Amino acid sequence: MADMVVGRDKCGEQRLVSLPLSRIRVIMKSSPEVSSINQEALVLTAKATELFVQYLATYSYRHGSGKEKKALTYHDLSNTAEESETFQFLADILPRKILASKYLKMLKEKKERRRRREENNNDESDEAES
Repeated sequence: MADMVVGRDKCGEQRLVSLPLSRIRVIMKSSPEVSSINQEALVLTAKATELFVQYLATYSYRHGSGKEKKALTYHDLSNTAEESETFQFLADILPRKILASKYLKMLKEKKERRRRREENNNDESDEAES
């Protein structure tokens, strides 16, 4: 593992991972189940995270509209999260973007459906009492 080189840091030193290990340590320690983190676990978690992000980006690029534009877009990532079974767990983190007007309309329709359902329940309970 020590002979694997990914890049160089600001001082020109070779680095095994690109993500900042201190930030990953903070994220890992934010879990109440974690009391201490050894260096090997930290490096392996960072490397696994990099590989996962790389795979997500590559998959999204290949299966999205990015190929045509030669760019990876948020839309490509959110489509991947929604449509791919492998990445389904990211659907809440990468939701599809919608216009505020569409969202407000959806909220209004949902509220109206709830109101109608409550009215129907009240009508049924009134009939049952009669």
